[in-house]
Amino acid sequence: MQKVAEFTEITPTAPIVATVHGGRAKCLQRLIRLDLPVPRTVAIPFDSVRAIAQGHLPDLEGILEIFGPRPIVSVRSSAETPDWGGPGAILNIGMNDAVTAELAETIGTEAAEALYLRFIRAYALNVARLGDDFLQEAAGGVAAALQAYEAEMEEPFPQDPRLQLAEVLRSMARAWEGTTARLLRQARGAPADAGLGFVIQEMALGIGPAESGSGVIQFVSSETGEPAIIGRYLSQSQGRDALDVPGGALYLTRDPRGPSLEDLAPDAFRKLLEFGATARRGLREEMQIEFTIAAGKPHVIDAVRVPRSSRAGVAIVVRLVRDGIIPREEAILRTEPASLAELLHPQVEKDAPKKVIARGIAASPGAATGRLVFTAAAAQAAAAQGDKAILVRRETGPEDIRGMHAAQGVITERGGMTSHAAVIARGLGLPCVAGAGLRIDFKRRRVIADGHVLSEGDIVTVDGTHGEVLEGAVETRNPALDEAFQELMGWATEFADMKVRANADTPADARVAKNFGADGIGLCRTEHMFFQGDRLTVMREMIFTDEPADRRAALERLLPMQRDDFVELFHIMQGLPVCIRLFDPPLHEFLPHTRDGMRELAEALGKGINDVERRVEELQEFNPMLGLRGVRVGITVPEIYDMQVRAILEAAIISRRNGVPVVPEIMIPLVSAEREVELIRRRVEAVAAEVRADERCDVEFRLGVMVETPRAALRADDIADQSAFLSFGTNDLTQMTYGLSRDDAGRFMSAYVQQGVFREDPFHTLDIEGVGELLSIAASRARNRNAEIVLSVCGEHGGDPDSIAFCRRLGFDYVSCSPYRVPIARLAAARQTLADRLAESGRT
Repeated sequence: MQKVAEFTEITPTAPIVATVHGGRAKCLQRLIRLDLPVPRTVAIPFDSVRAIAQGHLPDLEGILEIFGPRPIVSVRSSAETPDWGGPGAILNIGMNDAVTAELAETIGTEAAEALYLRFIRAYALNVARLGDDFLQEAAGGVAAALQAYEAEMEEPFPQDPRLQLAEVLRSMARAWEGTTARLLRQARGAPADAGLGFVIQEMALGIGPAESGSGVIQFVSSETGEPAIIGRYLSQSQGRDALDVPGGALYLTRDPRGPSLEDLAPDAFRKLLEFGATARRGLREEMQIEFTIAAGKPHVIDAVRVPRSSRAGVAIVVRLVRDGIIPREEAILRTEPASLAELLHPQVEKDAPKKVIARGIAASPGAATGRLVFTAAAAQAAAAQGDKAILVRRETGPEDIRGMHAAQGVITERGGMTSHAAVIARGLGLPCVAGAGLRIDFKRRRVIADGHVLSEGDIVTVDGTHGEVLEGAVETRNPALDEAFQELMGWATEFADMKVRANADTPADARVAKNFGADGIGLCRTEHMFFQGDRLTVMREMIFTDEPADRRAALERLLPMQRDDFVELFHIMQGLPVCIRLFDPPLHEFLPHTRDGMRELAEALGKGINDVERRVEELQEFNPMLGLRGVRVGITVPEIYDMQVRAILEAAIISRRNGVPVVPEIMIPLVSAEREVELIRRRVEAVAAEVRADERCDVEFRLGVMVETPRAALRADDIADQSAFLSFGTNDLTQMTYGLSRDDAGRFMSAYVQQGVFREDPFHTLDIEGVGELLSIAASRARNRNAEIVLSVCGEHGGDPDSIAFCRRLGFDYVSCSPYRVPIARLAAARQTLADRLAESGRT
C-alpha cells in the first residue's frame, strides 16, 4: 500500500482522498479544480494528525515554505464527514510583533493590530487554555494582551510561526482524541476511532483598505429549497464567528432597510453569484460558500452543503434534476426515506418557543395541539362540539379506536413503537408519544409529569416526531406535499421493483393509501369495523349466545354492514388488490371491563348484571396474546368467519357489477398448523359455493395465511400447500420469537439498545439475525413447495427502510405498512433497487 505523505499541498492533481484527508480537504480540491479563487491550502491526513496527538510533528518548515516568507495561515478541521464536527478554526497563525509592524505599513496600524489581537486571544483560549479572565485583561489591545499572556504563562507570547503552528496542531489533535469530542462525534453517528485531518490555508485577511470583510452566501432557502440569495456579510471581519456579532452584519442584496454588499462592492457581489453557479454545477449540489473579500477581491475559503429541512431537501434534488445537473436516480439515492415523515405531517416549528413536560417514544410522527381528555367518549364529545382533543390513556385498546379517530393526537403512559396506540396512530396519521414517562390519575382527571400537573381541559401539544409532550399551544407548520414531492414519488414508483401496499381498516385509510400511491391494501383488520356504533351492541349480543343458530342470527345483522364496508373499500381501490384479514382478537376485547360498563350492557341486552359479569369472567384469559384468538376463534366459533367470507364475496360480486373487478384476498390470522388452514379452507369454499348459487355467478378469491408464529414460519412448506400467499405479521412474530410484549418493551428497550443487547429496537427495525432468519427459512420452504406463492410483510416493519431492504433481498413480492408510511416505503424500495443495480454494475 502506498504511503500517504504527512502533508500535501492541495492542487487539482494532488492525491486528496476524503477517507484519508477528510471531506473539507476534498471539497477544497474540487473548488480549486473549478478555478475558484481558493487561497493556497495544505492538507494533513488522519494518520499524521494521530501522530501529532502523540507528539510526532510533521515537517513544519516544509509546510510553511509553501506559503512564502511571511506566512499567515489558518488551521481548520477536516473530518471524513462534515457532520462529525471537529475543533474550531484558529486564524492568523504567523502573526507576531514583526509581521504586525510590517503589515501596518500597508493596511494600517489599526487593521494590523486587529489581526494580531484576534490570534493572541484564540491562541490563549484554545492552545494555552487560559480562562475567560484573560479576555477581560486583554481588552486593552495588543500590548495589554501580550502583557496578560506573559503574566499568566510566565513566558512571552511565542513569536516563531513554527512554534505557533506546532502548538495549534498539537492542541487541536489532542482535543479530537479527548473523551468529550469522542462522545460528541459518536452521538452524530461517527465511529469512536474516526479520523480527523487538518487543512492549513493561507489567510485572505478580510481586514484592510478598500472593501474587506467576511461572509457566507447560499442561493436557496434552507426551509423551502426555493431559489433565494441568503447569507450575511460583515465589513472588516474574519471567519464565520465574526458574523454572529449582534447588529453588525449587512444584507447581501440591495435592501431598503440598510446597506448591502451589493451596494458596497458590486463587482465582488457579482463574482460571488458566478462562484455559486459554478459550484452548483461543478459539485452537483446546492452549496453554502464561506468567503472573504480582501481589498475588493473575493476569495472562497470553504463550501458546505446548504443546511436544509426535509422539505427543502426534496425541492433541491428535484430542481437539480430539472436543470440537468443530476439524474433522477441520484435524486432518489440522495433522499433519505425517513426524512419524508416531516413532509407528510404537521411539524413543530424548529425555532418555536416550547416547554417540554414529558418525553417518550416517538411512536407516530407529526404535531397537534388540543385539550387533554382521558376517555375515548370525551374525545368524541369534544369533536362533536368542534373542539380539538388530545387523548391520554395508560394504554389504548380496541375500545379506544373511535376516540382516537376523534382526537388530534395520542399520549400513552405505557407502550412502544408497535403498541396498539402506535400502530393505530400511524394508520390514522395522528401524532403519538408512547411510554411518555408520566402518571395518570383517572380519578382526579389529571396527569403528573416531571413535577408538572395537568388537568383535563388543559392545552398541550403532542410532538410525535421527537417524542415530546409540550405545554400549551406551540407553533406548527403544515405538511409539504407539493409538486416536488409528487415528482420525486413518481420517480420512486418508476424505479422500485417491489410493490408497496397499505394497512387500511377504514375507507378513510384506503383513500389516504390510494392518494399516496399504494399498490393495494395488504392488511385490512376487520375487527376494527365491529367497534363502530350499533355494531358493537350486535357483536356483544352474539358473544352472549350459546347456540350456533342464535350466533348466526346475530351475525346476520352484521352481514350487510360488513358487506357495505368491503364494497366501499373495493370502490376506493379501483381494482387494486385488497387483502382482508379475518377476525383476529379475543372476544373479551368487545366486552366492558368496568362495573358501570357491565351495568349498561346488561340493560342493553335485557340481562341481569350477574349474567354479564359471569360471561366476562368466563372469557378472561391469563395471556390473551396466546389465547383464544385468530384462527382459533374461526375454528371454535366458525359462524364469525362464515359471515365475513360471505360479506367479502358478495361485495366482490357487487363491485364487479359496478364495473370494479376485484379478486379479494382472504387471510387467516395466527396460524400454527396446516390442519388449521385445511379446516378454514373447507368452510370458506363451502360459503363460496353458497354465494355462487345464491348470486348465480362465479366469484374468485385467493386464500392465504398470516404468518405470526415461529411454528408457522418453520412449517411454511406444509402451509404453502393450502395457501395462495403468505403474509408475515412481523409485529407478533417478533413478540413470539423474543417472548417479549411489544406493549411493555418500551420500559427497558432504550437500556437494552444502549448496552448493546439489541442493535436496534426489534419492533422498529426487523431483527435480521433472529426473526429475519425465520422469514428466510419460511420463504425458502414455501417456494420449494409452491413456486407460485406470493410472499409479503404486513407488520409495521413494512415501513422501515432497513427491513424493506432485507425483504427485497429475500425476493418478497411486496410490503404493507400504515398509509402515511407508504411514501417512505416506496422511496426505500426504489433506493434499494437502484443501490443493488449500482453494486451489480460495479461487480461487472
